[in-house]
Amino acid sequence: LRRLRSVEGAMKYFLMGAFATGFLVYGMAMVYGTTGGELTFSGIAAHSANASKTPLFYLGEYFILVALVFKVAAVPFHMWAPDAYEGAPTPVTGFMAAGVKTAAFGALVRLLGTAFSGPQMVTDYTGWASVLSWIAVLTMTLGNLAAFRQENVKRMLAYSSIAHAGYLLIGVVASGLGVADAKPAVLFYLLAYTFTTLGAFGVVAWIGSRKDERLYVDDWAGLASARPAVALAMTIFLLSLGGVPPAGGFFAKFYLFRSAMEAPQLYRLVVVGVLNSVVSVYYYLRIVVAMYFRDSARPLTPTDGVSMRAGLLLTALAVVLLGVFPGTFVEWADGAGP
Repeated sequence: LRRLRSVEGAMKYFLMGAFATGFLVYGMAMVYGTTGGELTFSGIAAHSANASKTPLFYLGEYFILVALVFKVAAVPFHMWAPDAYEGAPTPVTGFMAAGVKTAAFGALVRLLGTAFSGPQMVTDYTGWASVLSWIAVLTMTLGNLAAFRQENVKRMLAYSSIAHAGYLLIGVVASGLGVADAKPAVLFYLLAYTFTTLGAFGVVAWIGSRKDERLYVDDWAGLASARPAVALAMTIFLLSLGGVPPAGGFFAKFYLFRSAMEAPQLYRLVVVGVLNSVVSVYYYLRIVVAMYFRDSARPLTPTDGVSMRAGLLLTALAVVLLGVFPGTFVEWADGAGP
């Protein structure tokens, strides 16, 4: 059964990835043709005023966006994520959820902030700001609603990852609308999300083994009494994902939503984001309740080791420091912004 799930997840990722790659290549070709042979971000931006008069330029722009939306697992190109995350080995899942998403959002911010930053491409009736706003709403809402009913922890974290893509899209839209604080807020959010997600999947990998995986919420019962330090680390990660202070995830959402509030047209989007964030706390706390308030039905056989312990310690410490000194990291993000 495990092998069949892995094959299913791999095939979904492969087919959807091939589909998205086709859109990317066709989009690049259309942009290349309508801008007079430009593929650099600055070159596209320089020719965008004339190229935007051509429908093929907009078609190429949105084809490229389709590929990037797939990479960040946003609705409607999210279907591969839960099955691929569940079927892959847990360390690989952690890399996919953190590393791939972070890199894709970095590319998205740079592309939209440079190549497609012209007013006619952002706020016009064909602009990407309104399209990404609707995608953000659907992604946040669907991700959280689907995570509600998950008993499998990896699938729950997969849908949680989809929801976080929706939150991040709020910052991307705000950046496109000219909010100066939006870009460092997105980078800080990505930093907090990366450490938190790596830590959470690290605990999932630690708690089980290849022969005895603990993938369901009930399997986490009694972890606090058997391994209090690991349970504490997982609690920190879950509270950060839910945006509960003083973890780094709380300040990541705070800075992101605050920057979006500087654009009046995003008020409703921020309200939807805050409501979704509050709702998400419920399914994160389910694991905390299982760890601290239920008795274990079977002995714990973790995949222990020095590297595993060091990884959990470093990620937990990073999430705590991001919550204690958020302003410092936001300043660094502002200086590192593209």
